[in-house]
Amino acid sequence: MGSMNIPSVSFNDDREMPQLGLGTYKMQGEECKRVVREAIELGYRHFDTATLYDNEEAVGQAIADAISAGDVTRDELFVTTKVWHSHHGAEKTQQSFHDSLSKLQLDYLDLYLIHWPWPQGGLFVETFEQMARMQGMGQIASIGVANFYGEVLSELIDKTGIVPVLNQVELHPGFTQPALREFHQKHGIVTEAWSPLARGIVLNNPDVKAIAAAHSATPGQIVIAYLLGKGISVIPKSSHKARLEENLKSVKIKLKRSDIEVLDSFEGKEGFGRMFKDPREFPGAQG
Repeated sequence: MGSMNIPSVSFNDDREMPQLGLGTYKMQGEECKRVVREAIELGYRHFDTATLYDNEEAVGQAIADAISAGDVTRDELFVTTKVWHSHHGAEKTQQSFHDSLSKLQLDYLDLYLIHWPWPQGGLFVETFEQMARMQGMGQIASIGVANFYGEVLSELIDKTGIVPVLNQVELHPGFTQPALREFHQKHGIVTEAWSPLARGIVLNNPDVKAIAAAHSATPGQIVIAYLLGKGISVIPKSSHKARLEENLKSVKIKLKRSDIEVLDSFEGKEGFGRMFKDPREFPGAQG
């Protein structure tokens, strides 16, 4: 299966990104290299990492190996990494970016994100301004954010005059962040979902299983298809080749309106809310 089958999302800076990608959180060393190579062979072109994940070297090596083997060209790939809140502020952001670029063995980055707004630190605006300067020097194609919410997004846009191309947030069935997505739509910001399968909780839901059976699909494929259908970018993580392939095939699933209504009905129900840290509080005063 080639990458041509993966739909793209358009950014407000006229660039595009494959809507489905591979998240690499908690993948390390040799395993990470293997998974990224397998994903490229299967047709993945969009890879998401971060300074925090401590695997930029492994991701970079896998990409370098795939390019030198002729499996893919750099232009076909879309690589995202993120600056951690310990490196907010102009100087530290620049240092963190160059460290990431060197570990990834790349001469430019497709997308650079602020990993968490860390409102208590008060440096996300300065950090974003520095990212915009580096973008102007041609080393970053697009700049965005992760885990931002309405108020900090508004402040960022008001103070810098720049609208991030994307906001990567916790998002899964039952917690699709409708108000935030409406804000994104109004400003032309792409919504990207991390933890789209909600630690597997959604996959065990009987309604999801029933929809999956009706489509001869897996619960995971149904969830990914549901989010893709809302125009959301999705970066599920898996280290199993069969699962990587399965996730990729989600793009072919067309859900019925009644399926979507069932999944929409989870919104706000008990057990379906936020499962990870709230960006209004995390990482707190100390950072």
